[in-house]
Amino acid sequence: MQPGPGVADLTRPPRESTDPVADVAAGLDAGLDAGPGTGRGAGRGALVAVALATDGRLGLATAPGRAWWTTADPLVVLPVLAGDVGARLTWWSAGSVRPLVAAGLRVGASWDVAATHRLIHGGHDGDPAVVWAVAAGRAPEGRPRSGQLDLLGGGADTGAGDDPTEPWAPVRPDGYLRPGWAELGPPDGPAAAGWAACALRAAETHRAILADDPVALLTAWSESAAELLAVELELTGLPLDRETATALLAARVGPRPHDEEQARAERARRDAGVLDLLPGRDGIGETDLRNPAQVRELLARIGIDVPDTRSWRLEPLRDAHPLVAALLTWRKAERIATTYGYGWLDRHVGPDGRLRGTWTGCDGAAGRMTASAGLHNLPAELRPAVAAEPGHVLVRADLGQVEPRVLAAVSGDQAFAAAAADPDLYAPVAARLGVERPVAKVAVLAAMYGQTSGAAGEALRGLERAYPVAMSYLRAADERGRRGEHVRTHGGRLVRMWPLADPPPPPAVAARGRFARNAVVQGAAAELFKMWAVSVRAALPEGARIVLCLHDELLVHAPEADAPEVERLLHEVLDRTAARWAPGSGVRFVADVVTVQRWSDAKG
Repeated sequence: MQPGPGVADLTRPPRESTDPVADVAAGLDAGLDAGPGTGRGAGRGALVAVALATDGRLGLATAPGRAWWTTADPLVVLPVLAGDVGARLTWWSAGSVRPLVAAGLRVGASWDVAATHRLIHGGHDGDPAVVWAVAAGRAPEGRPRSGQLDLLGGGADTGAGDDPTEPWAPVRPDGYLRPGWAELGPPDGPAAAGWAACALRAAETHRAILADDPVALLTAWSESAAELLAVELELTGLPLDRETATALLAARVGPRPHDEEQARAERARRDAGVLDLLPGRDGIGETDLRNPAQVRELLARIGIDVPDTRSWRLEPLRDAHPLVAALLTWRKAERIATTYGYGWLDRHVGPDGRLRGTWTGCDGAAGRMTASAGLHNLPAELRPAVAAEPGHVLVRADLGQVEPRVLAAVSGDQAFAAAAADPDLYAPVAARLGVERPVAKVAVLAAMYGQTSGAAGEALRGLERAYPVAMSYLRAADERGRRGEHVRTHGGRLVRMWPLADPPPPPAVAARGRFARNAVVQGAAAELFKMWAVSVRAALPEGARIVLCLHDELLVHAPEADAPEVERLLHEVLDRTAARWAPGSGVRFVADVVTVQRWSDAKG
């Protein structure tokens, strides 16, 4: 990477603008960012940076020395810049414009500097001070921080090295950002314009890195839109029928307790449903079902000896003794009681009946969207509570067999791509290998997750013969991971490997290889999913909103009359997205789309 911008790039003071749209259009028309044109529309696709000051004023920048601040209403200015002028609005992060999104700002094309930093450099850090330092070719660990002790001056460092004659400038003479701005944002209008100019320079550095890879640039755009979608998901919330949720909780964990004594009594009642099945329970003391060691001892008393008490290990033993089945049922109820109990309902469901949590567009590893408040792990038992509001429906779309289809696309294996032409990819794979479909499915999943032994061992060897290009792609990622080398996804995301002890333990080396093997598939699948989701977001009719992104599943809340159009869009947008994301691969991607009143009505 070439060294990025420094303080010398930001020495022209910003100007106050009474007509920011005209000023921005003129700046773009001057050829500073988009080439010659005729005012509005001249900047089609150009980056125009946006920043909000803590006093509410708006800062804009098209290039260093071309920065403005204004008191004009951002909700009037920004849609015109994004629409008529055709700019790609650029900001440090979607979170920094959250107040505008909450006030109703909806734009399609954006550039999220934190998101593209994570794409290029990996990890989950989006701190503007880190992003700027890396883009500027400086060591991020050397950045100043607010509140650091000034050992020479004896006071807190609020930006040692700042030039007091340029209070609007975010960059210190040493090339780092002022620490207070990185943490709190710019204080006033001129500072917001300077802050926007810095975001623009970092974005330009990222765009130059991605310029030679069309898919990576496309990914940068969709990752930016996914961060904006994450803010919208948090603000919109997931419609939840509180009455149904309360009834479901009562059926599984008992009525809402009035005090801690009643809560303890309910826990004891649930525990007794398991412990009362233990023969000769009297005289052997109480067992804490929340203690794995004690549960293992309890199972030993009924003749079941297991190395651990994980549910997947106990499931095959369900019929060995009634206590095992009761224990598995108890665990589901306990999880609901502790993670999704009445307290969860009170904390996260608002008076409007919307379940809200904090969303992020990237988990910092392979790039999946994540959410708090249990939105990504809502138990199936509670899904009947997710219900459309009156006059609306839920349109649910679930990508089918997405990871093996992604593997076919990113590896370039034509034989595997031919199998993906079938609505059920595993059927032609099974026919080619001469095995039953369940065996073929296990073998494909085992190959992607690095399981090379067990029942699917012979089928795995068949995969090597039948689909050598796809298997070679996975093996190469595995080998890189074992060596501790970072890997990149099809869309350009850097997935970092972690260091190991020297000499590294063989199991740890193998685990790192399995992680890398899966990351190149799971990460690419996350990129495809997000590109599809944000394209759906942009195409939805007025009044329809995405309310949940769950790994490979989209949930759209829409007016009932719009359901047929939304169903059509989900299929059509998927076809267009796949053609752009993996051009020429020939891989067919499919989605199961259904309109329901409650999430639980969507089977599968």
